[in-house]
Amino acid sequence: MSTLKNHVQLIGNLGQEPTITNLESGKKVARFSLATNEYYKDSKGEKQTETNWHTVVAWGKTADIIEKYVVKGKEIGVTGKLKTRTYTTDDGNQRYVTEIEANEILLLGSKNDK
Repeated sequence: MSTLKNHVQLIGNLGQEPTITNLESGKKVARFSLATNEYYKDSKGEKQTETNWHTVVAWGKTADIIEKYVVKGKEIGVTGKLKTRTYTTDDGNQRYVTEIEANEILLLGSKNDK
């Protein structure tokens, strides 16, 4: 049950090419934005779409898979947890960032996708 405390599952499409960084420590990290769509009917009965954007971070072997197989527009499933971090900008302002730290991804769509 403890895995349900901070658990995220999303299916969406990449909004841009993933950014892959090889750190000095030898670790690899992948960052990308994932768009998820929700559909509903408005008060007039017309179909509407609401798109939410999520920042996803993946490490190690998961980052290797992303680097090799995932491109802009690709549909993927992501399982992970929410992580919030803070940093200070050059002008001294503190910023908060909430990201999804992926521990597993699922490649969706056809094999013919880019």
